[in-house]
Amino acid sequence: MLPWLPPPADGAPALPRSLAAVVRDDLLSQILRGGLAPGERINEPDVAARLGVSRVPVREALRQLEATGLVEARPHAGVFVRRLEPGEVADLYAFRGALDAFAGRLAADLADAPRRALARILEASIAAMRRAARKRDVPAYYAENLRFHWAIVEAAGNTALSESYRGVVQRLHLTRLRNLAQPVGMAASIAEHDVIAGALREGDRPLAERLLADHVGAAHQRLKNPLEETP
Repeated sequence: MLPWLPPPADGAPALPRSLAAVVRDDLLSQILRGGLAPGERINEPDVAARLGVSRVPVREALRQLEATGLVEARPHAGVFVRRLEPGEVADLYAFRGALDAFAGRLAADLADAPRRALARILEASIAAMRRAARKRDVPAYYAENLRFHWAIVEAAGNTALSESYRGVVQRLHLTRLRNLAQPVGMAASIAEHDVIAGALREGDRPLAERLLADHVGAAHQRLKNPLEETP
């Protein structure tokens, strides 16, 4: 499962879920796909009518999403998809850098066979990023970029890391949605991914850790000016 989307229905028998969980995942999917934009009000009666539920599970779903930092309740106004302030974005990027570095350290310590299998996945992801960059297809490039990092997190095999990473990436996604029309620094980013994949392929733990932390910091810098200029 990719970190910025809720789990898809895959045809396997599903565990029973509460109505609030069903509503939460529906709203989460809409937010992360851009169907509900940052700053947009979420209309409880419309959600309830669309999903055929009462407003009680809708309210519970919104409380759950508020706890994740994706929506905010405003007194006497309703619930809105959050707009992240630059300071919060900076904090989240710093935290994500630490998580990526930790994932790189764990992945570099994998045994030779799984580490090289991971390197092949990363190299295929870099090739897909290059194709997207040639077409200036920023949404496709961005999705593949996240897929690259998520492959490292999954390979690290640490559940707490995966859960923390998913939450950070989902919140940062609110900001990234505002910048998907801008091909920001794709060539530099691809070069950084290249050396990260090489360090992991060779099992160079200190280098992989440092490169991933530096890369996330550089990614924030590449986005910071367009973010500040967006009204």
